Amino acid sequence: MSQAQLAHPELSDSYVSLIESGKRTPTTAVLELLAGKLDCSLGYLINGVTTEQLHEFELELGYARIALENGAVAEARMRFTNLVADKNLTGPTRLRFEAEFGLARAMEAGGDLDAAVATLNGLRAAAGDAMTPEQHITVTIALSRCYRERGDLSAAVQVCEQILLGSVRPAWSDELVELGSTLLGAYMLRGDLLRAQHWSAELLAAADLLGTPRATVAACWNGSALAEAIGRTKDALALAQRALAVHSENGDPRNLARVRLSCTYQRFLLLPHEARSCREALHRSRRELAESSAGVADRARCELDLAHVELALGDFGQAIAHARKAHDLVSSTTNGLGADAQLLLAGAYAMADEPVEARTALDAARRWLEQVTPARRAAQGWRTVAEVLRKLQDGPGSVAAYQRALVSVGL
Repeated sequence: MSQAQLAHPELSDSYVSLIESGKRTPTTAVLELLAGKLDCSLGYLINGVTTEQLHEFELELGYARIALENGAVAEARMRFTNLVADKNLTGPTRLRFEAEFGLARAMEAGGDLDAAVATLNGLRAAAGDAMTPEQHITVTIALSRCYRERGDLSAAVQVCEQILLGSVRPAWSDELVELGSTLLGAYMLRGDLLRAQHWSAELLAAADLLGTPRATVAACWNGSALAEAIGRTKDALALAQRALAVHSENGDPRNLARVRLSCTYQRFLLLPHEARSCREALHRSRRELAESSAGVADRARCELDLAHVELALGDFGQAIAHARKAHDLVSSTTNGLGADAQLLLAGAYAMADEPVEARTALDAARRWLEQVTPARRAAQGWRTVAEVLRKLQDGPGSVAAYQRALVSVGL
């Protein structure tokens, strides 16, 4: 059927041509008219697939989401990959976005950060104009998080600042507070604590202004991490408890487990005499993380927190087991958690009077620290190396490690 036949008598040829080229958005009435002339359903005209195919896609997407949220990461990745590869999925923009974004999340959850970054950047490039502002922010949050966990802090900061600190500042919304909280985390890891403090205050003010659960949780959760980093332990616990109280009523399983993990560790730092109850709570978080779409970095942090608690309780064997598990989870990444795991292992072995194993772990930690770019984080790592070597009665080695810590921060 030619454009003229399709158009007349109700429409003009040029109008139909503009619709086909994507330069005009037809009304529902016009779409129904064209569908009738083409003898197809309205759904097929809009999406390029039949109603039955659309229902099948949505069903498969649902199965993939369930697998991811239940922690079946390999199954979820397979399902999302099959959906993205389906050539019939080129029409429905919403389904295509959800399939590709779901695939990126599954890649991240499985620790394949390079693939997740490539998929998210591809999604931004291919569907940038078609994405809603909320979708664009959602993708940017995930991309910044993957950059951060991969150790590329400059990129993690840059993608967030492009939206938040442009020439025209957008009005605050739930999504933007969550993006701002992601940026706050990148500032902290980069060691830019002064900027992080100013930014955290702005986020908390924005959350109070909005008064919504999502904004409150995002601002308080990351504000808690910053408070811990600058030594305000009581404030850190208060903010974490506020985030947990709000999220317990409204949150998804993955983030609820992450907030509970943060809150429990803050409680342990402030109230070390509650170590046993903190251990029970951390084991609960461990189960929740395993049964959700949480990534390997979150699971590794939980293992490290458990190792710290076991050290405080004097169970060196359990501390070593948790630290090993953390190392195994992040052994293929360069985000600094590997160094944390080896440093914890070294300390636990030293406390358990196993000097050979302690030195082996220290050697591995040194190799990790050479890859850690944030000066503050590297300095903390070298200071820990120095302290372990002092326990091993290696005075010269301890002094050399302290000197490396000073060099890391330019002293």
